[in-house]
Amino acid sequence: MPRQESFFRESKDDVVVEVTKTYDRSYAREVFGSIGDEAMTALAAALNINANYDPSEVPAPDGNDYEDFVWQELCEAALEDVRQDPNLYSFFVVSETRAGKIEDLYISPDWPSAEAFARERLKS
Repeated sequence: MPRQESFFRESKDDVVVEVTKTYDRSYAREVFGSIGDEAMTALAAALNINANYDPSEVPAPDGNDYEDFVWQELCEAALEDVRQDPNLYSFFVVSETRAGKIEDLYISPDWPSAEAFARERLKS
């Protein structure tokens, strides 16, 4: 298993925000299952779900199937070059450390949306 890599780390006041790249699908699924509504909305936008699908094809955000739908889209976008390894996925996880407690807040298949989410966290 390839190691995790830190791509971004900044702090403001007593809060540290970090973006880590991981290849661990199990960890990615765990993070995905814990993100909030704001992060889910940002992820759906980063995945261009509304642009890539007819609205009738996308489950309702408050419905039972929405989370599974977004997870499948995330995995599809996170798949690395299948010619090199058809089972290699990479994810960018945004974590925040506040008062010594680390919380994973966002996950993305791409660096730009993860960095944008991280920088937005530093503004608040």
